Amino acid sequence: MRATIPFLAAALLLSTASCDNTGSGSESSKTDSSANNANTITLADVPVSPDFPDAQLGIEGMQATPVGKDSVKLSITFGVKNFELKAQTADADGKQCNNSAQGQHIHFILDNKPYVALYEPKHEVTVPVNSEHYLLCFLSRSYHESVKSRAAGVLAHFKLDEKGALQKLDSTASPMLFYSRPKGDYLGKDTANVLLDFYPVNTALGGDHKVKADVTNESTGKTASFTLDQWKPHFLQGLGTGKATVVLTLVDKDGTPVSGPNTTITRSINLAASEPMK
Repeated sequence: MRATIPFLAAALLLSTASCDNTGSGSESSKTDSSANNANTITLADVPVSPDFPDAQLGIEGMQATPVGKDSVKLSITFGVKNFELKAQTADADGKQCNNSAQGQHIHFILDNKPYVALYEPKHEVTVPVNSEHYLLCFLSRSYHESVKSRAAGVLAHFKLDEKGALQKLDSTASPMLFYSRPKGDYLGKDTANVLLDFYPVNTALGGDHKVKADVTNESTGKTASFTLDQWKPHFLQGLGTGKATVVLTLVDKDGTPVSGPNTTITRSINLAASEPMK
C-alpha cells in the first residue's frame, strides 16, 4: 500500500533573513600560526553571483511505498519556478571553482547527510520504518552555491511509523544549520578555491547566532578556525592536497554551541593535484 502526503511550499518556507552574499556585518578568523600565506588556510569572498530573486522551490508530494518489512521507499516530487535546472549559471566559466557540467540543480539534504544533486525535479530514497527525518532542499547554481532567496529552499519534517506510514510533523522553530559545501573530491585547479557554503534555518546570522567553521588538513596538519556572522558563500584557499575535514557548528552570540537537532556537522573531503586521487 502506498501513502501520499502533499507538502505545500508556502507552509514550509525557511525562516531566514539574510538572502544575498553582500550583507553587512563582520567576520573573524583564527588560522594556524604560519606567516606564509601559502602555508595557511584562509577564507576569501566569492565574487557576487547572479541573483535569482523570484526563484521558487516547493515539495509537491511525498509518497511512501513499503520495501520489505523494515524499509520504505520515498518518492518525492518538486515544483520549480523561475529557475532553470540543468542550465549553466551565467558566470560559471569565470568563477574559478568546481562546477557541475550538468548545470544548475537541487541540493537534496536528508538528515544533514551529504547532499544529492538533483537535475530533475524528483527523487527516490529508501529509509527505515519507525524513523524521523528532516529534509532540506534548495536551488543551487551550477557551481554548487545555494540560492539564498527565501522561497528557493524548503524544509520538511516527517516520520515513518512502525508500519511504514508517512506522517507529516510540525516544523520545529529551533535554530538549525545544514551543511552544503565542500563535498567529495577536488582535483587540480579545483583545489585552489574550495566553496564553503551552508544553510541556516530559523535564524538570521549576526545577531543571536553565528557559524563556526573548523578546518583541518589531516595530511599536513594545517588548521584554521573561522567565525562567520553573515550568510554568504566563501572560498577556502590554501587547503593544499590530501584529506581535509570541515566542522560547522551553529553557536550563540557568546560562541557557545547551540543545542538541538542539526546544529553541528562534520564532513571530510579529498584534494589531489592530479589523478589518481589518494
